[in-house]
Amino acid sequence: MSEPKPPSPTAGDTYKGWLFKWTNYIKGYQRRWFVLSNGLLSYYRTQAEMGHTCRGTINLATANIAVEDSCNFVISNGGAQTYHLKANSEVERQRWITALELAKAKAVHMQAESDDSGDDCPAVPPTPGQGGGRNSEVQSTLRTLSSKVEDLTTCNDLIVKHGSALQRSLSELEGIRVGGDMGEKIRQVTERATLFRITSNAMINACRDFLSLAQSHSKRWQKALQVERDQKIRLEETLEQLAKQHNHLERAFRGATVLPPSFSNPALGNKGGVSGKGDASDEDDENEFFDAMEDPAEFITVPADPKYHRRSGSNVSGLSSEIGMDDQSVNFDELSLASNPESPQALELEPVRQRRTRIPDKPNYYLNLWSIMKNCIGKELSKIPMPVNFNEPLSMLQRLSEDLEYYELLDKAAKCQSSLEQMCYVAAFTVSSYSTTVHRTGKPFNPLLGETFELDRLRECGYRSLCEQVSHHPPAAAHHAMSEKGWSLRQEITLASKFRGKYFSIMPLGSIQCIFDKSNNHYSWKKVTTTVHNIIVGKLWIDQSGEIDVVNHRTGDRCHLKFTPYSYFSRDVPRKVTGVVTDKDGKAHYVLSGTWDEKMEFSRVMQSSKGENGTEGKQRTVYQTLKAKEIWKKNPLPEGAENMYFFSTLALTLNEPEDGVAPTDSRRRPDQRLMEEGHWDEANAEKQRLEEKQRMTRREREREAVKVASSPEEGTHQDNHQALWFEKIDDPISGETLHVYKGGYWESKDSCNWDMCPDIF
Repeated sequence: MSEPKPPSPTAGDTYKGWLFKWTNYIKGYQRRWFVLSNGLLSYYRTQAEMGHTCRGTINLATANIAVEDSCNFVISNGGAQTYHLKANSEVERQRWITALELAKAKAVHMQAESDDSGDDCPAVPPTPGQGGGRNSEVQSTLRTLSSKVEDLTTCNDLIVKHGSALQRSLSELEGIRVGGDMGEKIRQVTERATLFRITSNAMINACRDFLSLAQSHSKRWQKALQVERDQKIRLEETLEQLAKQHNHLERAFRGATVLPPSFSNPALGNKGGVSGKGDASDEDDENEFFDAMEDPAEFITVPADPKYHRRSGSNVSGLSSEIGMDDQSVNFDELSLASNPESPQALELEPVRQRRTRIPDKPNYYLNLWSIMKNCIGKELSKIPMPVNFNEPLSMLQRLSEDLEYYELLDKAAKCQSSLEQMCYVAAFTVSSYSTTVHRTGKPFNPLLGETFELDRLRECGYRSLCEQVSHHPPAAAHHAMSEKGWSLRQEITLASKFRGKYFSIMPLGSIQCIFDKSNNHYSWKKVTTTVHNIIVGKLWIDQSGEIDVVNHRTGDRCHLKFTPYSYFSRDVPRKVTGVVTDKDGKAHYVLSGTWDEKMEFSRVMQSSKGENGTEGKQRTVYQTLKAKEIWKKNPLPEGAENMYFFSTLALTLNEPEDGVAPTDSRRRPDQRLMEEGHWDEANAEKQRLEEKQRMTRREREREAVKVASSPEEGTHQDNHQALWFEKIDDPISGETLHVYKGGYWESKDSCNWDMCPDIF
């Protein structure tokens, strides 16, 4: 197809990015790299193909651009070529539509100019909004540069002429004999050499003038180009805000849900009526695999009937029978969960310790990850010898203690009269423990056997916490926290982790239990799987996926939480969490929704019914709910957190030196302290020393166990390590064997008696 040659665009005329292109019914949408330049839209399988293999190109000057829905759009040039494309989001689709429309307008304009003026000289298109002044300035500069080019051409002709004459004279000089005409020939050569030198100097001066003029105008044009780029960025930001506002207004008009918009989006439907949309080049490509399609939503929500908002006596009695709550909860106001807690300022009347707000910035040390990890594929993460370059200056015990960052949720739960209301707070607390992990790609230090960590916030926050590493292989840590507000928390976590080549999978085993003194409610739940992606190539990112059942063993209440894994095809917000609180009979009372890295909201269920079948034939429940209220929101990170391992305000204080702690406390670990101070080489050497010391201690315990045993079996290895502050029991609630706090630590701290502590550092 013959196309007029458009003028070369500036850098701002090119738009690149990933889009999903429909190929055929077997492969569906495939991810392709699209490049918009010079009025042409081209695509490639990968960015590396841009230099040699283009899979297809469409001329926008004759193309039609149509929008199908929030993410899909179609580009066609009249039947010969049709691209069915899909963006990751509505905002991204709007960016592409804007860029395509602008490129199409420019292509049509340049094609008309080319038809009128021919191909004698490429025209400089006027910049929109600049007026005739900028255009006349550009034309004047072009005339000046053209005159300099003519001077250079004249000098070049003179150099060729005089150079040829000089060459002839030199040839004649070589052929003459010594005689009377020698002086005349030498004089001619000297004159012609002088003319050549003068002409060369003129050429050099003309080149210098041309270069100086081009450089001065180049700087001015670069500034003008930067202004245009900045204006483009501002326009894109404005367009993005408008797209978001349009999306919000559209969803508000529909009035389909009171949850975040992602909750009511149906799963992506199949692509009907689009046969024959693929290109031959796509059908011949090798298979590409991406995340599976998102699971259909298990339930949807709609606003409750207005009658439930009226608080008359007859309606209150009807509401009581509808939701089946006890008399104490009949007059429960929907705002009670969202109300602020009692002001903590009364607790801060007496002076408390000022905690640190910064740690030394993370050094920028280069290390080849693949050279270390290539021999570790399939191994358990805790058994891989990792340098501190991949760590953060905290131990796993300190990371467990970070679960208490939002302890206020448990303080509020302890004041609740209703167990269902209390369940909402406990569920929000389980989600909040993952908010600190969103940017924390560093691996915490594996605790040494017998290592402990105390978090004494009794004066500031009303709770105390103690962790101890009770097993090394498999690594297991026991944790106990007690609050003056009437709750206690205990957990024993064993990490099962695998390196899969492209990602780490960390599967926490064991249960977490929370007990409230006043109501005697006993809750338990387990953690979800944590995955670290792009281990070898790309930017590291963390995802949480799985399901959690929070169970109240006294009343039978249950909250089912679902952490949705990230998917390229999902239209939902990333890191989404949804949940339903039900009583022992399975009747829903509250719906929770939000994200594990930002906030959670809840809404009270007034009525439920079975709705239409989903995309996979599953019948979804429809809940009529009151207006959603915020129950938890993530605290902002401190200033400069990106240079401090993305630590939260609490995490910055965990490794702060304190007096009176046990000699086995993580704050006293030397390799961890050296890493925090930026001495990574010394930290690596110290880490190897500590690990070797731990191996020697373990071998000594095994030898002692063999001596004590009456008839040891040959080849067995027995480790008789006993935890110092925790004891192993059979838990009647979970049916598992776990370690619980047996007491004595805080008494030893008060008396400054640590004689029983082993020397592990």
